[in-house]
Amino acid sequence: MPGERLRSVLVAGGGITAWCAAAALKRRAPFLEVTILRCTPSREALADRIACTLPSLLGFHDDLGIGAADGIARTASGYRLGTLFRGWATRLPDYVHAYGRYGRSLGPTAFHLHWVRSVLEGARAAPFDSHSPAAALARAGRFAPPMPDTPFADHEYGLTLDLSRYRTMMRAFALHVGVREIAGEIADVVRDTGDRIAAVELAGGSRIVADLFVDATGPDATLRGALDDVRDDWSAWLPCDRVLIADGSAEPLVLTTAVAHPAGWRWSSGAQSGFAYASGAISDAKAARVLRNPAGTAPGEPIRVRPGTRPHPWRGNCIAIGDAATEVEPLEWCNLHLALSAIDRLIAMLPGRVSTPGEAAEFNRQTLAEAERVRDFLALHYRVARRDDPLWQAVASAVPPSSLAHTLAQFAERGRLPFYEEETFARDSWAAVLIGQGVLPRRIDPLVAAVPAAAAQTAMARLTTEIAAALPHIPTHAAYCAAQTRHLLP
Repeated sequence: MPGERLRSVLVAGGGITAWCAAAALKRRAPFLEVTILRCTPSREALADRIACTLPSLLGFHDDLGIGAADGIARTASGYRLGTLFRGWATRLPDYVHAYGRYGRSLGPTAFHLHWVRSVLEGARAAPFDSHSPAAALARAGRFAPPMPDTPFADHEYGLTLDLSRYRTMMRAFALHVGVREIAGEIADVVRDTGDRIAAVELAGGSRIVADLFVDATGPDATLRGALDDVRDDWSAWLPCDRVLIADGSAEPLVLTTAVAHPAGWRWSSGAQSGFAYASGAISDAKAARVLRNPAGTAPGEPIRVRPGTRPHPWRGNCIAIGDAATEVEPLEWCNLHLALSAIDRLIAMLPGRVSTPGEAAEFNRQTLAEAERVRDFLALHYRVARRDDPLWQAVASAVPPSSLAHTLAQFAERGRLPFYEEETFARDSWAAVLIGQGVLPRRIDPLVAAVPAAAAQTAMARLTTEIAAALPHIPTHAAYCAAQTRHLLP
């Protein structure tokens, strides 16, 4: 009936996550009255503060109709193809986790199984990531979008954002599509007699009412936290509970570096550097000294991280997204991705004016499944790390989540990688980390015998040769960005 239709949504928050949510809701459901309560952004909301993003951001732009000129060139964003991991497995070479395929299909089995057979049978094999076109581009500091009929035909890429300019762009876009903006600070959350929010009271005494409330206020979860604070704790598997961030002065790098440290790991993307660490393994003062910044920019105060998630981000008429729902260290750059995924899921599952229990339950089921597999992928890095530091040893020896234990057991036996619903990372990504950190299965999958070993080795060598031959013809990342800017912004 007309009176049951969802009419109004209030998005609370002042960072990128809030503006993305408001813009997407109004753009894709224009019949809604979407209001954003622009309050002071949380400094501890990593989804709003980490410059590196996954390829999913580009899909989010496409859904909203944001083109390259606005989403990339005008915001001075850079492209990124993956992450170089250094020191995560002592005495093993650095490896690249790149976005896109590794190798080419050979018969009925995944490429990584043929590479594993070569290694287990003692044949000479090039490093696993040398069979990734995106990894080769990234190591060479080069970039181009996928180009048909070349080795670089189907790779993926994310962005390195200029966070201030990107937030300004998303705000302008949201206002352009009809989002109403109210500036203010939340003084109180008024509940009705059930598990619903009746209104948000502002510091000046005014109230905002809505049918649905979206909480993008960061870890404090000012709205959703007024209903309950039930959380799942992941600190046994994700040890870093502090993050330091410093702005850089260099151009964004196409290959982000993540360097292991006895107390955590540090990263550099050119435009930003950071250090994720366990407060029990190093003091904040010493951590600040670890984060050396060539430009001399000192890091701000440490950001606290409580690794974990809300198993029920949607309760009543309030939905938590971003850090209000899930907190993880920025390893593999999933923070903003989880927020954008929740926004997409919300739009696909928009309720009526009053949601049914089944709608909230399905949203929560899918969201939790996605968050837990992201947890597993991040925990994988620590679980299979080869380091002697006490912190790393303690995390590696902790009993893993059952879903991660299942994945590790399947890979350890014959190199198989089970795929779960709501996966963020493809099987090639799992293989890249496992193999990059020195994990090989005990046995060879029988199906690889469908392709003779010699034929598989010839195909692998051919691919690396083709990549090497094509690589010099690809522009450097800086040259590509400069040419794109000239073309899009004459």
